[in-house]
Amino acid sequence: MAHLRPRQRVLRSGRRSETRRIYLVTTCTYADRTIFGCLLCGSIVVAEIQRQDALRTTITMAYAVMPDHLHWLLELRSSQSLESVVAQVKGRSALRINKARGRAGRIWQPGFHDRAVRATDQLRRYGDYVIENPVRARLVDRPQDYPLTYASWWHPPDG
Repeated sequence: MAHLRPRQRVLRSGRRSETRRIYLVTTCTYADRTIFGCLLCGSIVVAEIQRQDALRTTITMAYAVMPDHLHWLLELRSSQSLESVVAQVKGRSALRINKARGRAGRIWQPGFHDRAVRATDQLRRYGDYVIENPVRARLVDRPQDYPLTYASWWHPPDG
């Protein structure tokens, strides 16, 4: 739990993640900088989320990489803790973003917020919350128009 402030440690103490549980994770950029307004930087975060799916540590239901934060709805599929999986996504994406930008420094705020999805009706509500984020922020008119959002229930267009 490195880099957590004392209050954050207290909030996370005693928290345990469960395999096969679905979580809504939210984490912000350091100092709320709009790093992911850069499509390349946001795409790096997407690639790291997809990497976790490929490693079978997660199944992603939905995500929205907003200019200054990430919402990720996922099912934890491995014995790794949720904290470990989120730390991998944040750590690997930060290294790659800094390399792509030719810079050093923090990308993410320490810690993250998570909420366990406990009922089927919550799943769709949380999923809609995630994918509607770019619309609420007035970045696009429809969630599908935002390049850094995904929902597993979307179907590719015919053609």
